[in-house]
Amino acid sequence: MNLFEQAKNNIKTEIETLCVEINRHNDLYYLKNTPELADAEFDALLEKLKKLEEENPELITADSPTQRVGGRATSFTPFVHRVSMMSLDNSYNIEDLRSFDERCRRLADGRDFQYVAELKIDGLSLALHFENGFLVAGATRGDGFIGDDVLNNVKTIRTIPLKLKGDFPKQVEVRGEAFLARSVFEKINNDLEMLGEKTFANPRNAASGTLRQLDSAIVASRRLDIFPYDVLSGNQKLFPTHWEIFAWLEKKGFHVNPNRALCENIEEVIKFCDQMLAKRDALDYDIDGVVIKVNSTQLQEEFGATTKAPRWAIAYKYPAMQATTRLNDIVVQVGRTGALTPVAYLEPVQLAGTIVARASLHNEDEIKRLNIKLGDWVLIEKSGEIIPQILQVIESKRDGDEVEYEFPTYCPVCGFDAVRPEGEAVTRCSNTDCPAKVKARILYFAARKAMDIEGLGNILVEKLVDLGLVKNVADLYSLTLEQVSELERMAEKSATNLINQIEASKTRGLQRLLFGLDIRHVGERYAKILARAFRSIEKLAEASVEELDAIHEIGLAVAVSVFNFFQNPHNQEIIERLKAAGVKMEIDGDSSMVLDENFIGKTFVLTGKLENFTRDEAGKLVEERGGRVSSTVSKKTDYVVAGADAGSKLTKAESLGVKIVNEEEFENMIS
Repeated sequence: MNLFEQAKNNIKTEIETLCVEINRHNDLYYLKNTPELADAEFDALLEKLKKLEEENPELITADSPTQRVGGRATSFTPFVHRVSMMSLDNSYNIEDLRSFDERCRRLADGRDFQYVAELKIDGLSLALHFENGFLVAGATRGDGFIGDDVLNNVKTIRTIPLKLKGDFPKQVEVRGEAFLARSVFEKINNDLEMLGEKTFANPRNAASGTLRQLDSAIVASRRLDIFPYDVLSGNQKLFPTHWEIFAWLEKKGFHVNPNRALCENIEEVIKFCDQMLAKRDALDYDIDGVVIKVNSTQLQEEFGATTKAPRWAIAYKYPAMQATTRLNDIVVQVGRTGALTPVAYLEPVQLAGTIVARASLHNEDEIKRLNIKLGDWVLIEKSGEIIPQILQVIESKRDGDEVEYEFPTYCPVCGFDAVRPEGEAVTRCSNTDCPAKVKARILYFAARKAMDIEGLGNILVEKLVDLGLVKNVADLYSLTLEQVSELERMAEKSATNLINQIEASKTRGLQRLLFGLDIRHVGERYAKILARAFRSIEKLAEASVEELDAIHEIGLAVAVSVFNFFQNPHNQEIIERLKAAGVKMEIDGDSSMVLDENFIGKTFVLTGKLENFTRDEAGKLVEERGGRVSSTVSKKTDYVVAGADAGSKLTKAESLGVKIVNEEEFENMIS
């Protein structure tokens, strides 16, 4: 072997070693929730592999971790399912389940059998095809016979192995339900809203829309997940029982839903259904019921299927999260940013145990997409804690009396022009002093996490603004006891308490003031970072975009927003008036203090008894240096400060490989 071949062989070995190591850490992170590396360390491994593969493209394998994002497609290829993906018959009450059990008992003709109960994930079905262990196709359900091959998008789902582990048949089909976790869904919508783009109505719609993206990089960023529920080889089941597939799937590298039960009879099935209904809202993903299957695959084959559904399985649906009702009106509300948000006023209807009379319509584009008219019958949905959404119009119920709805071109509160910037989904009122904006901003300014002005609620703010006593947040500090006492239903004691609360709010400090000023993109966390970085509002107002962008965790979008806020003459006037009123605009202590690079952006958890600090004192020392204090240990924790009698948090930190320091080491860090 010459030197060139030897060098190539060494590179191949290094690539193979990196692939094994990265896949191992992927499993620890996504399947076992016991990561051994920080995110930055994992990213460094992946970047090293990418560089080696770019330099040696002939050494790239189909199951390389770098192959999870496959670029942009122009369309999807139709995929014919080898075994049709049938729907399930539904049951809506316990009597239906017992009737299903009776039918199964008759078909079994005296033979004993068990049931398997699994959660019915509210997502979309996928068929994953493996040849010789490698993932070669990922198809949507479609009409049950023909779907779309969305392989590049499927590869981005980290809980789907690109290559099966261990032994396996030459051809394997794994079926599962793809979904978005509720926590991920909320982050996606928050990001979209911040960018002024259209948000998703619910996690299922988001998952469906994501899987149909032509750019797999977008799919990868949205962190889809999947729970597998069946395995086929050709058109045959792999095991004598359905229950056995779960252990097999876990061994092959899949993330299997732990919420399942092997039931000896229908009464145990009913018990499981009741237990999971009670836990439904606590899950981080949406479910709409439980799927019950006969465990024996031989009996499944004998029972067969109707033209639509198997006879050996049924879906038990939980109380409806959807309902139909009539749309009576659309009322546009104006928020503190001036955003015009249409709200549907509905004929009240019972939905998931509550009476629903309103639903969000998001923006003008959503109204157009739904093709909604006043008087329409609509299908609405309530998912978890999410505000009810309108899913679709029931056009078959139209009788001709429906009225077209025109989105307003002016603010419904103040009458000023409503402007929709090019490329944005949100229409906003152009009037800086719009009463709706003013009211919302004052409530935000007075909120507990901001200036914490107790007693300044919706009704009182309405009166103050409508009477012209308050036009902006600075006006609050000009209010007199006489003015407040003269308000309708305002006793002298209540008025005195409010004036005292407004006076007390002057001492809240820079962080709360920045949060209360409602600077776009600046929430509680960024307000804290900016306050600690600049120490006073004067220095922050003088900062350039480059200086702001250089602050750890402050990105360019936040930097530009903060810079623009302080360049605005109206905002400058408000700040000067607040300063003149005596509102505190700096952080206590030595203004020359700088953030500590050992703490900036790091997450600390304090546990056990410290001798020289209280827990609050230690936490303050961490935050003053740019760190963050958390109450729970996770893979994102950087340090656990362990005092005497540290308990479960210390144990978890050890299992996750989190850096643990004692009190002496902590003192050295802060000195």
